[in-house]
Amino acid sequence: MSRGDARQPPRGARSQGGPRTGSRLRAWGRHHRAMCLDSARRLLKHPVGSLLTMLAIAIALVLPAALWLTLDSARLLDAELEESATLTVYLAHQVDEAEAGRIDEAIGAHEGVARTRLITAAEGMAEFQQALGLADALGRLDENPLPASVVVTPLDPAPEAVDALAQSLQELTGVDEVRLDLAWLERLRHLAELGSRVALALAVLFGLGVLLVVGNTIRLAVESRRREIEVVMLIGATHAFVRRPFLYSGAWYGLGGGLLAWGLLGLGNEWLAAPVSALAASYGATFRLPQLGISGSATLLICSTLLGWLGAWIAVSRHLAEVRPR
Repeated sequence: MSRGDARQPPRGARSQGGPRTGSRLRAWGRHHRAMCLDSARRLLKHPVGSLLTMLAIAIALVLPAALWLTLDSARLLDAELEESATLTVYLAHQVDEAEAGRIDEAIGAHEGVARTRLITAAEGMAEFQQALGLADALGRLDENPLPASVVVTPLDPAPEAVDALAQSLQELTGVDEVRLDLAWLERLRHLAELGSRVALALAVLFGLGVLLVVGNTIRLAVESRRREIEVVMLIGATHAFVRRPFLYSGAWYGLGGGLLAWGLLGLGNEWLAAPVSALAASYGATFRLPQLGISGSATLLICSTLLGWLGAWIAVSRHLAEVRPR
């Protein structure tokens, strides 16, 4: 035998690991597929009980999902309000229109200003008369009491940046007062933060509720198949092998509950769309209820499936520890 032949392992030993590993993987995949279909068939054999369990899961998921959608629309509204946040620079009474134009240009050249709009004293009086409908009474005044003003839109709508901009504009010559009211924006932000925390707390609580619903259902399924589990464990079945069909059952429960929750959210959206649009139109605004969309729907279904799987895993693991083959 040559030296090169001595270095080569036997042909059977070299090819033994590959086919054996491949056959194990194929058997593992076949068992997963069989358990997935078998668990679905078992749920279909008891449609009423399965539907009630899925409906309980759906109800537990609808409230936090709806609250999260509401907060998402509130965040969009907050962004729109921030973009529309402005401050008003009132000029001194002795400032004429030419000087007001120069002050407007100086304010527009400020690094923190996005755009400006000059309102002369005459334009301000005309807008005031039109808003109040007192053109005749105000037209009798000998002198216009309103000063010229500049409406400033800041680049950064954050309250801290707007406050710093107002302080810097206050120091300009010819500026009498800079007025801004960001208290409502701060209140809106605090409400949005509070709502986010409430939504998170509700999501955790109702998620635990889903775990309890699925866990109790799977516990009953384990008890009904206790003799079968003892038999397969006597012939050497592992806990992973025994646990697998129940995990698929929990995943099916979670997926079904997520689909029902998605349907309930869609029906609720359609039911409330018309009155919400009418209410917004009465205030001269347009508003549409938020929808889940593709990413939101996928997130809802994935979370519900994972919750069902996790609830089944906890229940089965707990009861398998108590099962002793006899």
